[in-house]
Formats: sequence, structure tokens, C-alpha cells
Amino acid sequence: MNMPRFFIAQELNCGDVFRLPENITRHIKVLRLKDGENITLFNGNGQEFRAALNLIDKRHATAQLISVAAPSRESPLEITLMQAISTGERMDFTVQKCVELGVHAIQPVVCAHNNVRLNDERAARRMARWQEIAIAACEQCGRNHVPRILPLQKLESLLNDLPAADARYVLSPAGTLRLRDVVAVPQRISLLIGAEGGLAPNEEQAAITAGFAPLKLGARILRTETAGIAAMAALQTLWGDF
Repeated sequence: MNMPRFFIAQELNCGDVFRLPENITRHIKVLRLKDGENITLFNGNGQEFRAALNLIDKRHATAQLISVAAPSRESPLEITLMQAISTGERMDFTVQKCVELGVHAIQPVVCAHNNVRLNDERAARRMARWQEIAIAACEQCGRNHVPRILPLQKLESLLNDLPAADARYVLSPAGTLRLRDVVAVPQRISLLIGAEGGLAPNEEQAAITAGFAPLKLGARILRTETAGIAAMAALQTLWGDF
């Protein structure tokens, strides 16, 4: 049975004994863990620590770090998902599943066809939530590096300041390129996914001008929350660690 895993945002060293944060303590209570049982803690630096629960009462728990390991669970394929923000829980779902699939970073994007409009305060709350979802996904899937949720950007600004990549793809129903036709194997990929209404024609053309190859995944039009997940799985199968 796998030990429960928890992210903790602090420096970790073997032998340390410290009080666990309230959110982890609450989770320990839900799991009905007992004094002396082991858990796994990680802080995003690539290591994970086996820790023994030393004291649990109604409100507090402490743990001692017993041993450290650095298992490699990151894909050799570095994918940055440039995802147009979507409504409701769609974006939450995309973040969660793409972290499980091994995404390197997620860049939320504002496009013309977005059905959601965020002021600065709401955007900050959504960004914080997406980062929490990424952390929770890492706790579940065993990753010890937490993918960054990059600052929200308008597509126009993003296309003017793109990160380095070996390959750039934009999912497009009108695309003619299929992944099986790609000859050169990339290591760093930027993948652009449009909103629920897709990219506007001028946005797609701007992306193509910026070096994004229009990519088609089969004959069916995928929903925005499905497209990134499907593309991630396909990329990992071809060139990653699937």
C-alpha cells in the first residue's frame, strides 16, 4: 500500500521534527492515521521524505523525517500547455489531468472566444486555485516537481514573447499535420489549445505566423477540456515516457 503523500512548502531535512500544517493535519484525521504511521512529504525540489507521525491529538500533528529519496517521475518530454481559460470546472479538470500526464508548465491564455472574463482579483483567485489543483495532482500521482501555473496572458502578448521550444503546435480542426507525420523528435514542446469556441481565425493565423504548426487530432472536434488531455497523452506515447 502506498503511503499518503503531502506537499509542504518549507525546507525539509532528514531528522527534522516539526508541526504539520493544519490542512495536512485535517487530512491525516480523515485518513485515520495513527501515531507512528508513515507518510511521504515533498516540497517540489525533486525529493521525497518518509516521515513518521510522532504525535497526533485533536488539533495537531508532528512528524519526523526519517529518510530521503529522489525518484525520477518526470517525463523526458518538456511540454508547456498554453490553454485558453474555460468556464466552470473545465479548466480545473484540464489542469488536474495534464499534471497527471506529465505537463511541465501550464500557461493560461485569454482569447477572443473565451466565455469567462476575469478581473485582476478573480484572476488571482483562479490562478491560486489552479496551482493548488496542480499540487494535489502531484500528491496523487507521485510527482516530486510541481508544474508551474504561469501568469495569465492575452494570446497577443504571449505570441510576442514565446518561450524557447523545439516544436510549437496549435490544435486546429483545419490542420493537416498529424503527429505520426512528424519526423524530428522534439524535447521541448509548446502546445496551444483554443477556448470553447476555438481560436478566432486571426488568432490562429497569428499563432501560425509565430511558428505554431496547425495540428489535427483525428476527424472529430474535441472540447477544449478534452483537447489538451488527448494531445498530452498522444505526445507522451510518441516521445515521452508512456
